[in-house]
Parts: sequence; C-alpha cells; structure tokens
Amino acid sequence: MNGFGSKRPALVVIDVQKAIDHATWAQYGARNHPEAERNIAQLLDAWRRCGLPVYHVRHDSLTPGSTYRPGQEGNEFKPEAQPLPGETVVVKHTNSAFIGTGFEETLRSAGHNVLVVAGVITNNSVEATVRMAGNLGFETYLVEDACFTYPRPDWTGRVRSAEEVHAMSLANLHGEYCVVLTTAEALRRAASLLPGWLGPPEVRVD
Repeated sequence: MNGFGSKRPALVVIDVQKAIDHATWAQYGARNHPEAERNIAQLLDAWRRCGLPVYHVRHDSLTPGSTYRPGQEGNEFKPEAQPLPGETVVVKHTNSAFIGTGFEETLRSAGHNVLVVAGVITNNSVEATVRMAGNLGFETYLVEDACFTYPRPDWTGRVRSAEEVHAMSLANLHGEYCVVLTTAEALRRAASLLPGWLGPPEVRVD
C-alpha cells in the first residue's frame, strides 16, 4: 500500500516526556527499542516537511508523587519530541488522549480521520489511546518501533521482559483497533504524499 487512507494523516505523539526516563520505570529491567526517540524525531521531521498535521499529547498527572506532575522537569517534553510553534498540544490526565480532552472534537473539526501514533508507553497510554481511536472510527496506524515500554510482572507475578510486554500489546491491537507498522514503512508512506520528496536517505522510494 502506498500512502495512508488520507492525504493528510495526523501524527499523534504520546507522552514523550522526561518523566519516562525516571529510574522507577526500570525497576524490573531495561526498556525495549532504545532507538524509539530517534524514530519519533524522524517521523516528526517527515510530517513537518510534508506539511501534515502533528499533535503532541502531554500527560499532566494528578497523582501525588508522579514524575509526570506539572511543575517539575519530568513533565517537560524530551528534546526529540519538542512541539514547534503552531503545533497542537493535547493535555490529558488519564491514560487515554481522548478522555476529558476534547481531542476527538479537535480532530473531527479539522477533518482528520487517519491517525499515525507513536510514543510511550506501549501497553498503557499508547494502547489505551489506540483502542479508543479504533473504536471511535479513526483509521489508525501504530508505529511499533517509535514506541517502547519496560518489563513488568504479569498477573501471576512473573516478570515479563519489555519485548514480551510490547509484543503482546501490539498483538492485542493489530487488526482490530489499528494497523501496526514500522518507522521505515510510515516514512515511505509519508514520502508518497509529497511529490518530489523521496524521504530520508535510508527509506528512499524507488
């Protein structure tokens, strides 16, 4: 498939804030996809070059002690995901970008019915947002290597690796709520929307 289901797919970058690097997230081990921020930066660059819509989701936690709470460094966007002037920032207080934010109305009023999603963490805010997007009727794509998560215990207490948690979350989503794809594939599709732009060197479109 070339392109997406729309000539103006919206890129949605979820919770890429400094809080995600706090040591409490890694209590059971290291995250997966250490290249995710680089991939997110590539997606942002491509969408901006193509003049496509970009939405940044910021989690302003209401939980005491959360590193995502406003007023501390963890609430700030990571350098790779800094919004540019004019780009919309959606502020959320739950795991879904659609709860209590007006995000659905913002997208629909702008005519955006196709979403390309990246961010953190795969099995929490990303999964919650993608599930709702699919249920609300948005054509949704999840860029799996522009997301990551951390190891966590399963229901029985057995610690599952970040790779396992990530893969299971994708399996829950793909085919029912979204289409899972890679950064390289998303960039190829974006390149097809802008005549004359071939994309980054590593994803040249023949």
